[in-house]
Amino acid sequence: MPDAKPIYVLNGPNLNLLGTREPDIYGHATLADIEKACADRAGQLGRGIVFRQSNVEGELVDWLQEARDKGCAVILNAGAYTHTSVALHDAIKAIGVPVIETHLSNPAAREEFRHVSLVGKAAKGVIAGFGAASYLLAVEAAALLARDQESPAA
Repeated sequence: MPDAKPIYVLNGPNLNLLGTREPDIYGHATLADIEKACADRAGQLGRGIVFRQSNVEGELVDWLQEARDKGCAVILNAGAYTHTSVALHDAIKAIGVPVIETHLSNPAAREEFRHVSLVGKAAKGVIAGFGAASYLLAVEAAALLARDQESPAA
């Protein structure tokens, strides 16, 4: 698939601090480590990636909208915005591209305020709790969803 649309991997607030931020919860992998692993796995699956991080909610919304036309799927670790952002929820519902909510930790096993996900209510699925491997599992799922969308109906 040389002209295959890429998988967007979007990261929210504080994920730029991975590797040093609460490593007992988030691990020691940096965001650059995760980007490289995602790019390698996506390449094995015939896909490229667009990998971005922002602490700004509106940028994440803009990138979701960009993925509407330019991406085949989105992996979204919205960080704390997962639990608060109606704007991200609405953007996911509007774009028509499958979105996979992804987390390094398992929000359901953490503080009560992390148990509700506005992002997850709009996403195709959720992968959480596997550390940096959560992203690789999400790349696999995104590639499968894209393949299924691109395949002619059987």
